[in-house]
Amino acid sequence: MHTYWRILRYVKPYWLHLAGSISCILLFTIFNGASLLSIMPFLRVIFSVEQVEQSPATATSEQIKNPQDIIESSQAKLRDALYGWLMRDGRRAALARLCGLIVSLILLKNIFDYLQAYTMAYVEQGIIKDLRNDLYRHLNALSLSYFNKTRTGQLISRITNDVTLINGGISAGFVTLIKYPLLFFASLGLALYLSWQLTLVALLILPFSLIVISSIGLRLRKYSVRSQEKLADVTAVLQETISGARVVKAFAMEEFEIRKFVKETFSYFRALLKISRVRGLAAPVNEFLTAVVAVGILWFGGQKVLAGDVLQPEEFITFLLIIFSLVHPVKELSSVNSRVQEAVAAADRVFEVLDLQPEIVSATNARAITALEKSIRFENVSFAYEERAEVLRNASFEIKKGEILAIVGPSGAGKSTMVDLLPRFYDPTSGRILIDGHDLREFTVNSLRQLLGIVTQETILFHDTVQNNIAYGLQDVPESRLIEAAQAANAHRFISEMPQGYDTVIGERGVKLSGGQRQRLAIARALLKNPPILILDEATSALDSESEMLVQQAIERLMENRTSFVIAHRLSTILHAHQIIVLDKGRVVQCGTHDELLKQIGVYRKLYEMQFRA
Repeated sequence: MHTYWRILRYVKPYWLHLAGSISCILLFTIFNGASLLSIMPFLRVIFSVEQVEQSPATATSEQIKNPQDIIESSQAKLRDALYGWLMRDGRRAALARLCGLIVSLILLKNIFDYLQAYTMAYVEQGIIKDLRNDLYRHLNALSLSYFNKTRTGQLISRITNDVTLINGGISAGFVTLIKYPLLFFASLGLALYLSWQLTLVALLILPFSLIVISSIGLRLRKYSVRSQEKLADVTAVLQETISGARVVKAFAMEEFEIRKFVKETFSYFRALLKISRVRGLAAPVNEFLTAVVAVGILWFGGQKVLAGDVLQPEEFITFLLIIFSLVHPVKELSSVNSRVQEAVAAADRVFEVLDLQPEIVSATNARAITALEKSIRFENVSFAYEERAEVLRNASFEIKKGEILAIVGPSGAGKSTMVDLLPRFYDPTSGRILIDGHDLREFTVNSLRQLLGIVTQETILFHDTVQNNIAYGLQDVPESRLIEAAQAANAHRFISEMPQGYDTVIGERGVKLSGGQRQRLAIARALLKNPPILILDEATSALDSESEMLVQQAIERLMENRTSFVIAHRLSTILHAHQIIVLDKGRVVQCGTHDELLKQIGVYRKLYEMQFRA
């Protein structure tokens, strides 16, 4: 129940529309009941004798001895007044009045039903919009470590499929739980007014219906959780296969991926069948029980009518119509628990993400940093991913403003992890990183990352124009600055040759570009941002010779007058670095310039000889 109340908190911005919807539900209920009651005088006018008989003389106050007599007396007075008004100009005039009244009531009922549906849709879709926005906003606030251990498809499923299921619960909570109980009790009140004895017979079914609804709802929530997990698995496989289509085709693994996908869809299929089996039971069982009661009323009430003990024939027919009108609200209410349980199960998964706290946050007293003045220093920095062995061990070094620091070492030595600590993608498990003598954690995360430009081997571009990819995160960039950055990155020429130039859409992740072109766009993006600190993580390792030359030229321009961290497997790209540190198994084992390290017998010399032996 706590989860559902959390969903309802999102209603606050839409209270005016909700109030309007509830008002329309009330008016709909009133006109619906009136349209049902209008059948009774219609039947009496049609089938009665020429002059409608007046009810027996109303009892005096001395003759009224019990509540039942009071009810019967008030019914008789109301009936006489109504029929007197209808029949004052004869039966034909009465028939015309009744037909006009019935049409008017049905028209008003449907108008308010439409207004209720529209205003409630505004509330529902507004809540879902806000919930999706909050979830997406929170996902962007979570630390990088969360995305490293969570499948992308599962996150997509939470934002799309789970939130959609919550929408069904909102509809059930507001429309079904307000509209249909009102309809039910309004019809029940009319039925009690006509005959409380027959109504009590009809209510015998209610306890059995409640037992059926609650037992089905509990089972449905359990199955719903399983089905949502299976759907997340399907989404994850789909996302991985599409994003890795090149690898799948290169290894001729289409059949393998198809089998994996078919396996997941079959599991989801079985989970949905269980839900359908349980959900489908509620309405038929309740409708059958209602039908049993209705037949019992026909038998019991029919005998009373024939004996003239309880109701007039037209009143009995109206009573039956009212009782049968209860079937629809009961049927809707029988499914509301199922929909609410599904929504709660989905909401639990959504709120599970919303309740996660980012591991990397700005301290309460953090201040903004606007520039690098002197140096960056690592002091005995160690880091481990969760419970695994340390990736970095007591790393210490210093880079002064404007210098180039190269980081080399064998694969798995911890090079990328080291530079990931600088923008606080992760925090050290021990030790600290200082900028101008101040711990990184003293600065706000956003201002710290504004100082950094990052270019990696895996260039991330978006399904957008060249211009918007280069100017990512910047507003109202003059075209001259954009072109200047592209020229410095050796990208202007190939951009100009594209069909729409800088307005050309480059496809998801830049699939319409070569590797070298993607890298040069990433460098142009970094140049336009103009950061004082630069991180280059193997930016040229996956390129051919010509592309590498163009990218290397662009990188050299990018590093001018900037403090640069360069990770490179190809040592030819870092020969002129001011300082080179060598990592091996997470430790800094060597430090110096290229010439100094070549004079030492160690990892750097070994790497150099392996690359330049020819």
